[in-house]
Amino acid sequence: MYFLAGVMHFIKPKAYMRIMPSYLPSHRELVYLSGIAEIILAIGLCFPQTKALSIWGIILMLLVFLLVHFYMLKGEKEAAGIPKWILILRIPLQFGLMYWAFWYL
Repeated sequence: MYFLAGVMHFIKPKAYMRIMPSYLPSHRELVYLSGIAEIILAIGLCFPQTKALSIWGIILMLLVFLLVHFYMLKGEKEAAGIPKWILILRIPLQFGLMYWAFWYL
């Protein structure tokens, strides 16, 4: 799941740049950097030596991505056409994903 999400940062970078908080600099670079992080963390899950570190990395990444989720609730433009109820639902889902990752430690 994280590997495919990371690859999508390179296939459809504009989709990710549209939802980047305006107060962050270098949107394109941050989109690519987060894509690389997702790919590396996903690969790290496959090896016993790096599994725990990758899980902690995923939890940290999901925490950082909460900034985007809250930013998208700011207004219609920031929501990028996504209904508000979905944006609200994503916040507890994010915590569920963190718990799911933590469960594998």
